[in-house]
Amino acid sequence: MLNSQIDIFIRHLDVSYNEFERSINAGRGSISGAIKNSRNLGSNIVENILQTYPDLNADWLFRGSGKMLKKPDDKLHEPNEKYLLRTDNVTDMQAIPLYNLEATAGLVELFQHVNEKTPIDYLSIPNLPKCDGAVFVTGDSMYPLLKSGDIVIYKQVYNIEEGIFWGEMYLISVELDGEEYISVKYIQKSDQGDEYIKLVSQNGHHQSKDIRKDRIRAIAMIKASVRINAMR
Repeated sequence: MLNSQIDIFIRHLDVSYNEFERSINAGRGSISGAIKNSRNLGSNIVENILQTYPDLNADWLFRGSGKMLKKPDDKLHEPNEKYLLRTDNVTDMQAIPLYNLEATAGLVELFQHVNEKTPIDYLSIPNLPKCDGAVFVTGDSMYPLLKSGDIVIYKQVYNIEEGIFWGEMYLISVELDGEEYISVKYIQKSDQGDEYIKLVSQNGHHQSKDIRKDRIRAIAMIKASVRINAMR
């Protein structure tokens, strides 16, 4: 649905794909190619569209509900000239992709091929710090702060040596005995030296574990969490 809605919006603007791509600082053919070949658009492109065209209704874009424009009388022939950088700390409203880790074959696969993965939904939370995605929590290692089925929203960390803030909560993938283990843990300094980190659980029944940094395959800081208390 998302691609078709964007196509409708571009036609409403009465501009070419190339003009629209330039207006949101996207690469030439990034949107036209995705629409024509039914490929998933990256979350950064969707975010840029909503930031550049603030009167575009996000509910209409993602779910087809309501009007296309928040102000139906606006023709939106001119984009918003304020372009936000990806390093900005806070965004009024983001379209955060929610992924199913089981369907994406793990955190490493998700991070390496995120533009090829189709989210199962999108989250929009006002004033949330810049985030890359969201996944469901499994297990009880962070109970009662997090329980199985909760959603955690993350920002990927690319530089392990400089990007870790000690004591914060992270979504982490480590390789042990050839297997990928994914968990949500606090990360603290290890007593075994700078080559190690300590993974600490909120649940007192789970023991802390020291692992070598070179065992880390993917890591992201947890920026927020969502708990669904009832399905109806």
